[in-house]
Amino acid sequence: MLMDSARRYLLERAEPDPRERADDSPPRLTLNALEKIRMSRSRERILANLDEMYREAFARAKETGDNAQMATLDFAYRREQLYFEILLDVRDALERR
Repeated sequence: MLMDSARRYLLERAEPDPRERADDSPPRLTLNALEKIRMSRSRERILANLDEMYREAFARAKETGDNAQMATLDFAYRREQLYFEILLDVRDALERR
């Protein structure tokens, strides 16, 4: 019985657990990893940060009188806001799951 226990211990340890091996590769964004991570930023905070960033850039363009830049920033802001809202909807759906 002692020999069987020793044999099992040695054979099981001969094949290292893949979770225990040192890995220098960067962490991967897998479904398993995503399930462990809580999404910390609220929808309001993300959209407020976007709004602040574009308002600052728009104010600089307005000060210089660059109408083309202001129009470009206006379009880019609306496009980015739509993208973020879609991504946030996907995030919310995944969190509910």
